[in-house]
Amino acid sequence: MKIIFQDNGNYLNEWMQALQHSLPQAEVRVWRAGDHAPADYAIVWKPLAAMLDGRSDLKAIFSRGAGVDGILLSGAFLPAQVPVVRLTDAGMGVQMAEFVTHAVLRNFRQFDAYADDAAQKQWRPSMPQKREDFRIGVLGMGVLGQKIIRALQTFEFPINAWSRSAKSMDGVQSFSGEKELAQFLSASKVLVCILPLTDDTRGILNLKNLSQLPLGAYLINVARGAHLVEDDLLTLIRSGHLAGATLDVFAQEPLPLEHEFWQEKHITITPHVAAVTMIDESAEQIAQKIVRLERGEAVDGIVDRLRGY
Repeated sequence: MKIIFQDNGNYLNEWMQALQHSLPQAEVRVWRAGDHAPADYAIVWKPLAAMLDGRSDLKAIFSRGAGVDGILLSGAFLPAQVPVVRLTDAGMGVQMAEFVTHAVLRNFRQFDAYADDAAQKQWRPSMPQKREDFRIGVLGMGVLGQKIIRALQTFEFPINAWSRSAKSMDGVQSFSGEKELAQFLSASKVLVCILPLTDDTRGILNLKNLSQLPLGAYLINVARGAHLVEDDLLTLIRSGHLAGATLDVFAQEPLPLEHEFWQEKHITITPHVAAVTMIDESAEQIAQKIVRLERGEAVDGIVDRLRGY
C-alpha cells in the first residue's frame, strides 16, 4: 500500500511517526512537486492542485481536519470515483466545545468588563444577566455543532440551532433552510458559527444577516474566516448593534499586523486554535478507515461534493 502525504510545514515528523505506527504495512512518502508515481491514498490539508489533479489511481483522499474546503476548492480535477473523506471529531469536538463554552460564559458573566475594572482598581459588581434572555444560536448541526450544543446545555442555556436541512435535538429549537434563517437570527443573543465552508455559506456573516441579531448580540466564529464579511462586523460593533465578537478564524491567516481587528477592543482574537488536530488520534482514525476500505466496507465521513461537506 502506497500513501502520499502533504507536508505543509507543520509537525511533519510527528505525522510520519504516527502513520508508521498506525499503518506499519504502508509505504508513506512525502509528496513533492513533480511526483506522479502511483499511490493508493492521499492524506492532505489545503493541498496544491498539482498533488491531486486527475489522480484516478487513488482509492481515497483523506483530509487531516474536519473541513474539506481546502481540497474541494484547490482547483484540482478530482475524479468522481475517488472519495474525499474528512475526519469525524478525532478529539476536536471536545476542544471546540471548550472554546465556545468559554467564550459564551465570558460574555454571559461579564468577565471582560470585570477585567477592565480590575485594571483600573474599580470594584463594581453587576447584577447577572437573565439566562432565559440569553438564547444561543448555533449555525451548523454537524458533529462539532452538536458537541457544542450539548456542552452549552450543561449550563441550562436556551439553544437555537440552524442547519441547511431539517434536524432535531432534544431541548433545542431547530430552524432550517433559507426561509427560517431570519427567524433564527432574530431570536439568538449569541451567534456561534460552526458551518462548513461552501459556496452557499461563504459570506453568510454579512451586514444583512448580522443586523437581524438582537441589539447587543455577540458573535463567535470558529468555522472559517471566509464566512465573515469583516468590514460588516466592524460596522455593526462600532454602531453599537453588536456588543462584540470572539474570532478564531480569519480571511487571511496569520492576521496581518495592520488589520483593524487588532485595535478593536470588543473583538477577542485567537490564532485558529479552537480545535487543533490531534495527530495520534487522527492518524489512527485514518488508518482504521483505510483498513475498512481495503476490505470493501463502508466508512463514515465521506464528503458529498455537491454540498461541500
